[in-house]
Amino acid sequence: MNTLLSASPAVLIVATLILLGCGAQQKADTAAVRSTPAYRAFGDPQRVRIRGYQGDAMEPFITKDGRYLLFNNKNDPRIDTKLLFAEHVHDLNFDYRGELNGVNTSALEGVPSMDRHGNLFFVSTRSYAETLSTIYRGRFDHGQVSGVELVAGNSRRQRGIVTFDAEVSADGNTLFVADGRFAGGHAPQTADIDIAVRDGAGFRRLTSARDLLKNVNTEALEYAPAVSSDLLELFFTRLDRSGRTPRTVILRAIRPSAEAPFGPPERLVSITGFVEAPTLSSDGRSLYYHQLDGGRFVILRVAR
Repeated sequence: MNTLLSASPAVLIVATLILLGCGAQQKADTAAVRSTPAYRAFGDPQRVRIRGYQGDAMEPFITKDGRYLLFNNKNDPRIDTKLLFAEHVHDLNFDYRGELNGVNTSALEGVPSMDRHGNLFFVSTRSYAETLSTIYRGRFDHGQVSGVELVAGNSRRQRGIVTFDAEVSADGNTLFVADGRFAGGHAPQTADIDIAVRDGAGFRRLTSARDLLKNVNTEALEYAPAVSSDLLELFFTRLDRSGRTPRTVILRAIRPSAEAPFGPPERLVSITGFVEAPTLSSDGRSLYYHQLDGGRFVILRVAR
């Protein structure tokens, strides 16, 4: 999820908690954001066309075989936020195929990701009031999702803390998630990225994650994680609300091995505007994300 500004990205709605995933309201250090080293390997952004679809497109995810673009419509409590999909025609062109069947409810469903084995993970607020959990999974097969269930063991299970973003690794054994802490109102006071690893049929939070992400999480809000297939490259969003208007940046952090901490982040300088929710293609060449463009969320792509 990614939207905590009335029109931004991700949503967590539970009674008085309205979490629109990516997007939050906490001041960050603008000077620190601007001084972040630049990463220039990606070229200029190009608009992605979803033929047959005219609505908002947010939270993109490219399946590991490259065949499908998964996304959700606008993260807005006034709208029934649903999981949708389109089929690949070209890296910048997809044909809209409709809703993901078997997964959407009257609650919010968003932030799709999928491992290479066809296991779909997504955020849903359908049971938060009872379970304090929001991450679900199911089996994806050509747009049909079956066996939908709550992912056991991943939640913090603390009232006021909502997991509003999640991406599963290519092998299905690791979840990179974002947790927001709420104390009233529609926006989290804090948002940080965390890691969970497979534990039997469920997942458990990794005790070493704080150290692995020590260069990633700050006093600002970090969310919308996306990880490369080898787990060595992490992309994410950082939100700065210290100025007159919210400012987001997409950052990249790398590490030499899956056991090592991620290094200091670099800012993707070719990506500007109000942007969130990066997702990396399986070959690591293309990065997709959504951007607010004239009051509508659209998907763009940069390539290296």
